Amino acid sequence: MEGEWGTEMYRRNETGDGWDLAGKIVRDIMKKMGDREYFFSGGGLLAAAMVLQVLARNVSGMATWYAHHVYPVLVRVIGGFFGFFPFSVVEKALYFLVFGMILYVYRFWREPRRVLARMVFLTGVLFFLYTCNCGVNYYAASFAEYAGMEVGTYSEEELKKLCEFLTKKVNETVVRDRYIEYRWAWKEESVRAMKRRGEEFAVLGGFYPEPKEVGISSILSAQQLCGIYSPFTIEANYNKYMPSYNIPHTMCHELSHLKGFMREDEANFIGYLACVGSERQAFRYSGYLTGWVYASNALARVDRESYIELRGKLCKQAKEDLQRNNDFWERYEGKVAEVANQMNDVYLKANDQSDGVKSYGRMVDLMLEYYQKMN
Repeated sequence: MEGEWGTEMYRRNETGDGWDLAGKIVRDIMKKMGDREYFFSGGGLLAAAMVLQVLARNVSGMATWYAHHVYPVLVRVIGGFFGFFPFSVVEKALYFLVFGMILYVYRFWREPRRVLARMVFLTGVLFFLYTCNCGVNYYAASFAEYAGMEVGTYSEEELKKLCEFLTKKVNETVVRDRYIEYRWAWKEESVRAMKRRGEEFAVLGGFYPEPKEVGISSILSAQQLCGIYSPFTIEANYNKYMPSYNIPHTMCHELSHLKGFMREDEANFIGYLACVGSERQAFRYSGYLTGWVYASNALARVDRESYIELRGKLCKQAKEDLQRNNDFWERYEGKVAEVANQMNDVYLKANDQSDGVKSYGRMVDLMLEYYQKMN
């Protein structure tokens, strides 16, 4: 029986059945589609995506139900499939798409109807994927709601206590020269760290594909981006060129988006929780130092003298890591980064994050609430 199955599998591969047959069917359908079919198919996908967006925004509980019952299936199927590839599929697809579009327009520039029809179709496919794998989740229940965390107002004294706690933890977990030693294992550890928090918060449990580094990460650096979640392939991507202490937290941050939590402040907080709960010291250091940056910046705005005193308590290695981080991102300040930041601000506001880029500040409130809950 085993021999017959093996022979049959060999024949299928040899004769081109299976994937080759599916590919042939798709190619035949695409060949038979004319400009009209491309246009209406793309328009139909755009309309379907818009309907989903409207329902998610206006029907109470719909987005949360979707995030609980539909989206996890998409993560398992789409994310699981692209997770088999050791490289960032969306990065390679982006290069191919841009190059292919240029060639296509160059070849058929005398046929504007043909080009427009296929552009509409491509836009429809991409917007539909974005809506299904990302857009609807913006209107789902927040992580704070799932976790039963009621964020309130906090005094300067409470903020100082949090900053003192984070300073102590940063100094305890600093990794110095051992930082790079286990970097090859960080992808796997980021998944373990997220699943470990799933034991405390069930909504964080389940399947995660490993995060992937962007091959030409200078593209992200130029936009001052640490990482990016791809809703088209359900991949968590990170900037491999940025200072090492940033990487573990960024991995967990992007995996938080992949889990369906789209708010930047909450993804930051979930990334912090995952890192500080990790068994690897490099992850704990990354989480605590990232948390320290957010909390100390908040303190600096209300009490500059206390901030200066607090910074003086940081160990030498942490100060050097922060300086390297500042030096790295300063190299990329300019028009490209400014435009990217403005586009990100518009994008966040368009998805009900009314404070835009400023909404990152809620990270401190979530840390304060969690710190008080644990102490």
